[in-house]
Amino acid sequence: MRHHTTTALFLTALALTACSADPSGTSPTAASSPHGGSDAADAKPLSSAALSKRLLTEQDLGEGYVRKAERAQHNDDVTVIGCPALDKLGGHAATSQSLDFAHKAKAAFTYSGGSDSEVSEELYSDTANKLSDGVGRIFDAMVSCPEYQVVSGSTAIDMTTQTTTAPKLGDEQWSQLLAYSAGGQRSVVKQTAIRSGTVLMVVSGSPGLVDTYLNKAFAKTKAVS
Repeated sequence: MRHHTTTALFLTALALTACSADPSGTSPTAASSPHGGSDAADAKPLSSAALSKRLLTEQDLGEGYVRKAERAQHNDDVTVIGCPALDKLGGHAATSQSLDFAHKAKAAFTYSGGSDSEVSEELYSDTANKLSDGVGRIFDAMVSCPEYQVVSGSTAIDMTTQTTTAPKLGDEQWSQLLAYSAGGQRSVVKQTAIRSGTVLMVVSGSPGLVDTYLNKAFAKTKAVS
C-alpha cells in the first residue's frame, strides 16, 4: 500500500484548511501542553522561504532516502462518515492544498528499500494563538472518533485514531496513531505536531521513522537562517 504518508497529509489537509472557520469554542487537547508565554505570542511568523530552509533533507535522513515529488491537487469530493466532529470541519477541505495558515513549507521522503519507509514534514508559521487553536481543534476532532470512514471519490478508507504521548518539545505537542485500511490492506501512520512559538512542525509517516527523526526535525526548525 503506497499512500502511508499521503493519507496522513490528506487528513492534515482535511482539518487544517477548516481550522479557522470557527475561532470560538476551542477546547484544549489532552495531548498538548500549556500554551507558550507572552514572548511566543509576540514573535513574528516566518516566511515560507525561511521555513523551507528548516525542512529535513535527504542528507539528514541518510543514504537511500529520496525526496518525493509533490502530488498534483485532486478535486474529488470527500465525505467523513461516523465522525460528526470531523464532518463539521468540512470533508471537502481534504482536497485543498492551500492550508489556512499564513506561511508553509513541506517535504516528503521515501526509502528505496521498501514502501513502509516513508516520512514527511510540514512546517507552518502564523500567530502562536492561531496555530495553537487550529491544531488543538484538529486533534481533538480526530481522536473524538475511535473509528470512522473517509470516502474520497470512489475510495473508502476505514480509519481508527488513537492518542499517543508526544515528546516534551516546544510549547505544545500533539501526537496520534492513524490506522487505516483500504482495498483489503491495513497500514499505520504516526503523526506528531510540535508548536514552538509561531512555528508548527508536523511529522508524519511510519511510527519508527517519526520517532527516529522527530528530534532532528525539531532542531532544524530552531536553526537561524
